[in-house]
Amino acid sequence: MTTTASPESSYTARHLSVLEGLEAVRKRPGMYIGSTDSRGLMHCLWEIIDNSVDEALGGFATTIEVVLHADSSVTVTDDGRGIPVDVEPKTGLTGVEVVFTKLHAGGKFGGGSYTASGGLHGVGASVVNALSARLDVEVDRGGKTHRMTFHRGEPGTFADGAGGPSPESAFAPFVERSELAVVGRATRGATGTRVRYWADRQIFPKSAVFSYDELVTRVRQTTFLVPGLAITVRDERGLPGTPGADGPHEEVFQHHGGAVDFVDFLAPDTPVTATWTLRGSETFTETVPVLDERGHMTPREVQRDCEVDIALRWGTGYETEVRTFVNIIATPKGGSHLTGFEQGLVKVVRKQVELNARRLKITAKDGGERIEKDDMTAGLTAVVTVRLAEPQFEGQTKEVLGTAPVRAIVARVVDRELSAILTSTKRDDKAQSALLLDKIVAEMRARVSARKQKEISRRKNALETSSLPAKLVDCRSDDVDKSELFIVEGDSALGTAKLARSSDFQALLPIRGKILNVQKASISDMLRNAECAAIIQVLGAGSGRSFDLDAARYGKIVLMTDADVDGAHIRTLLLTLFYRYMRPLVEAGRVFAAVPPLHRIEVFGARGKGAEYIYTYSEAELQATLKRLDRAGKRYKDDIQRYKGLGEMDADQLAETTMDPRHRTLRRVTAEHAEAAERVFELLMGTDVAPRKEFIVSGAESLDRSRIDA
Repeated sequence: MTTTASPESSYTARHLSVLEGLEAVRKRPGMYIGSTDSRGLMHCLWEIIDNSVDEALGGFATTIEVVLHADSSVTVTDDGRGIPVDVEPKTGLTGVEVVFTKLHAGGKFGGGSYTASGGLHGVGASVVNALSARLDVEVDRGGKTHRMTFHRGEPGTFADGAGGPSPESAFAPFVERSELAVVGRATRGATGTRVRYWADRQIFPKSAVFSYDELVTRVRQTTFLVPGLAITVRDERGLPGTPGADGPHEEVFQHHGGAVDFVDFLAPDTPVTATWTLRGSETFTETVPVLDERGHMTPREVQRDCEVDIALRWGTGYETEVRTFVNIIATPKGGSHLTGFEQGLVKVVRKQVELNARRLKITAKDGGERIEKDDMTAGLTAVVTVRLAEPQFEGQTKEVLGTAPVRAIVARVVDRELSAILTSTKRDDKAQSALLLDKIVAEMRARVSARKQKEISRRKNALETSSLPAKLVDCRSDDVDKSELFIVEGDSALGTAKLARSSDFQALLPIRGKILNVQKASISDMLRNAECAAIIQVLGAGSGRSFDLDAARYGKIVLMTDADVDGAHIRTLLLTLFYRYMRPLVEAGRVFAAVPPLHRIEVFGARGKGAEYIYTYSEAELQATLKRLDRAGKRYKDDIQRYKGLGEMDADQLAETTMDPRHRTLRRVTAEHAEAAERVFELLMGTDVAPRKEFIVSGAESLDRSRIDA
């Protein structure tokens, strides 16, 4: 609801000057924030947070607080210098109004206030203001608290009632001139800025909400990149499925180790090298348009400093995790700094491999293959950060760095610093360098081998592809969507399963006992293991980086193990293999665990009728079923059969309970949160014993001893 001023008096030149740019933002929000869904809503929040982080980067702020309120608003508070409250001479407006109403205005142009900052286009705060139903800003400066409020980008005042601030309150825009009100006294020496805003639901649909997990991930990342900065995140919304579902939830993030700590946090695997740091800085010149005294744009050569800070380490896995940043702003799609990093990496590693060709046994049989980028990034975790004034981004969402000279600078820093480490005569560096080069050459050979194998398999026709393991009992159907592969524990269960299966679409592959724990083993050990190799060969889709989901021969993979502790262990080992080397199968929801019954109750039928059989899948279900039969007056055989393994069932029983799609129960294996799943696999199956021991001891009290077959 707006006020009472007549159309003539409310439509002034002042309104035109404020809204001429912000109306464009409201008409085309996608140009500035990417989209108007939850992603765009989060981008608005990053713009406000990044302004506070820039104060911390400059050494003026040490704490930031982000509060998600129950009324869908959000507050960002910092203890920086506070937005300037004095009048800016060119516009005649206070610094606060300039920052929140003028596009391409702020303290990040011309090098006066920030040497390196995250918000570089000068549109962040004003865009958020334009897309907000209400925005309140308070600035502590000079012993006073100054306040200004906006409605969809227009400054004015809200007539708030007893219920507190709300975007629904009556709004009166300023007509003649704006007023930056002094609303209180600030503590002596205290400075800072508080911004609270309500996203405009005319722009953002109701389905667009702030993601707590995404917020925490970004905040944690920021505190890694700005050592010493403390950021508090508080969620007061009480949304189901969030940590604050049962009440306000608060977390504080602060780190002191910088990019090295960030790499150690991100790295999912056992290290091959220590976490190395590559640092350097160089200057470059670029031509930028500058306003002269007459108000004309004239090109001028400007000298820039570019600081490069890279932390990286290699692990035993094959996943690559490279995060790139410009002045702590993430650039998920890379840009010139990522290109320079990869270029420098390729140059250094190729040179070192050539110098060590004799030790690495690179001979003619390697076919003159060169090390490729994918070979050296396997198992690499890296954080690449560059800091420079006024970087050029491709678009306001800042996902790609466009400043061209940065590429050559980063490449030179990587070349110089990484070469020094790889040629170091220190014992630790020497040993780690040797292990790294061995790993990279092994990756090259695995890639070449996989390519040759693919070429060979393509050349073979259907009659020639008879190299599948002899123990595979295949199905007749070649329809991938309908076919199922049952991985069966032991030969005794295989015999029963052969009779129980539908040979049209159900294939069987027996495994002997417990397979290799691939979380601890190397890739070569895994490929040498007969059971692991057989599973990969039968699926026909490769493994690791070369895994091709579309090439998988079966639509469902069903792990059918005994319903005991050993069976659970075998299932866990198999899941570890699938998660580590055939993860797309798990992510596509194509891996299942069969659920065989634990008990069979034989219920006596009425006169002239045969016995009825009831299967139960847990002790609790058994007891509940027996009570139900007793209440119904039905008689059953006292000697209730307890299945110790799949081999104890006859074919009809196995088909009815575990294999027939009409009656069976399957549990789909999923990994919705890949990072959490990775941590659990590393905890339970990895090489580090101490955390696993602690986990076992802490869970020992809840163990049901009757579940152990002893």
